[in-house]
Amino acid sequence: MRKMDNLAQGTQLIILMILMFVMLFIFGDPGISAMITSSLNVVFYPIIGFNSHYPILTIVLAGIIVVFLSSFFQNLFTDWKKMGESQETTRSFQKELTKARKDGNTNKVNKLMKMQPEIMKKQTEASSGMMKPMFFLFIFIVPIFMWLRFFLGNLDYYFFTVPWAQSVSLFGKPISFLWQSWLWLYLIFSIIVGQVIRAGLKWVSWSDWWQDFKQKMIRLPSNR
Repeated sequence: MRKMDNLAQGTQLIILMILMFVMLFIFGDPGISAMITSSLNVVFYPIIGFNSHYPILTIVLAGIIVVFLSSFFQNLFTDWKKMGESQETTRSFQKELTKARKDGNTNKVNKLMKMQPEIMKKQTEASSGMMKPMFFLFIFIVPIFMWLRFFLGNLDYYFFTVPWAQSVSLFGKPISFLWQSWLWLYLIFSIIVGQVIRAGLKWVSWSDWWQDFKQKMIRLPSNR
């Protein structure tokens, strides 16, 4: 059984590495990258482009889309109940093992060590869904990020105002070796809003409605 689990995890890792290689190839090939971003521009520019008048709002909305999709797929493939139970079991196991070692209870330590492989197996099963959202991250979310970079690169006016400066370039770097300003805006907003979205989706994931929806979504590919 453990060999099958290791094989499944190894297969997922190989697929993820292949996807990473493909994405690096796409990013490195100007022709393919331009084709993807031009196609996405037909969809996203009318929705969140605002005729290039509000690039900050476009960055914010693109961040919401990316964070929501990544959080949605994470909740779809993560069993939070099972993960919580696994973490509680692991915590109790470590507490008992530490206590037995301090007390010098060799028999109990040996018994607990025999249980350790089963504890680790359950922990692996509970966290096995954490890698699956990465597939969707590369397939759906990374192209959106590519489009955002394309969109900003075609702006006629790319300055914004902050309390401490009248004109800050979206492509300027606050510190020479760090990221560009637009990426900082995107990152900061995504972290703040992401916490709210993930907390909301995590709360929804405990409902019976979500469990039914999750089962239907997971079974859908196998029924085709």
